[in-house]
Amino acid sequence: MHNVHIIGGGLAGSEAAWQLAEAGFKVRLSEMRGVEGTPAHQTDHLAELVCSNSFRSDDAEHNAVGLLHAEMRALGSLILAQADAHRVPAGSALAVDRDGFSAGVTAMLAAHPNVELVRERVDALPDGPAIIATGPLTAAPLAEAVRAETGEDALAFFDAIAPIVHRESIDMDVAWFQSRWNKGDGHDYINCPMNKDEYLAFHQALLDGEKTEFREWEKDTPYFEGCMPIEVMAARGIDTLRYGPMKPVGLDDPRTGRWPYAVVQLRQDNALGTLWNMVGFQTKLKYAEQVRVLRMIPGLEKAEFARLGGLHRNTFIQSPKLLDGSLRLKTRPNVRFAGQITGCEGYVESAAIGLLAGRFLAAELAERAIVPPPPETALGALLGHITGGAEAETYQPMNVNFGLFPPLPGKSRKADRKAMMAARARDALAAWAGKVYEVDG
Repeated sequence: MHNVHIIGGGLAGSEAAWQLAEAGFKVRLSEMRGVEGTPAHQTDHLAELVCSNSFRSDDAEHNAVGLLHAEMRALGSLILAQADAHRVPAGSALAVDRDGFSAGVTAMLAAHPNVELVRERVDALPDGPAIIATGPLTAAPLAEAVRAETGEDALAFFDAIAPIVHRESIDMDVAWFQSRWNKGDGHDYINCPMNKDEYLAFHQALLDGEKTEFREWEKDTPYFEGCMPIEVMAARGIDTLRYGPMKPVGLDDPRTGRWPYAVVQLRQDNALGTLWNMVGFQTKLKYAEQVRVLRMIPGLEKAEFARLGGLHRNTFIQSPKLLDGSLRLKTRPNVRFAGQITGCEGYVESAAIGLLAGRFLAAELAERAIVPPPPETALGALLGHITGGAEAETYQPMNVNFGLFPPLPGKSRKADRKAMMAARARDALAAWAGKVYEVDG
């Protein structure tokens, strides 16, 4: 007899299962692969890495994902333990032998006395304590069950990602705050103006830039008008963008007092105001091309990107609207969500949210207080973005980055900020762990 049902044996589900099993709870871990494959996976191993063998930077002093690694190691992460055990040379990055890694995760969970690994497809939301961690390729029946529970517009099947810029990297001597026709409070957008020559050069760069291709399982996914890649719009005509996301009407450049020839608008993306989303700029340009082309925009010549754009098939929920602060579905609190289906991006982030979901549920089952990690930590910053730091209606998948953290108080040198944030995070994690242990008794 199990205490908890976890659906999905990817990185998030595997990590959640480990945390609960180590806490003494019986876990039924349901994994579809073994009875039914997916277009992306090649094996039936748990925690299979589909796209990359790298967990990205392991630098905990200057990189947010490296800091997340350190925090997960401190909390007994199975995923990080197996990544370390199967590490291969990659400089400062944490790269792994993919087959050895997933085989190691599978063996550890299969051998755990508190884990029952069942190869089965689950099509309905469970009635008892459960974590859904089915990832971006959630099977259609379960996706429909989630849709029925959460609402028609709460589940996305096509992920149109626009680039996000760190606010401090925008040149406000060129750009300015203004809403179109001064609606709202008049300062809801940052505007980057273009003259005709700048627009024509930018338009040509979009057409010439190297694009990524859809993966096999995405090729039948149609474009929707609301998520049309900017380079596809550019190909429709020289003025299509000027009458679409780059229209300048109702925006007065304070340097000239006139409407520019074209405008790129950025909208605040998080409650802290540290991240700004490029409105309507979803794209299939390759990452290096995006950086080159987007830095042609006046005001963004030195832009630093928290996330670059993309367009691919995905399944994720509007977590800021649907989940509470401990990842429970508000309308059905016995169910938690974890991993990419919550709208986090990346292997490490998925596992991190699985770790938190597992620990939150373990505390609940033990009738202990749930103490979320503080927002100054990488875990807390990521959790905050998923459960309330972003606007629900425009919510999109996000990697962990320092733009999700609360700003440092006072003034500091830009070169020192990441190290200072990392040091603050270590102190906050230590204080939080102390509180958790006190609550645990």
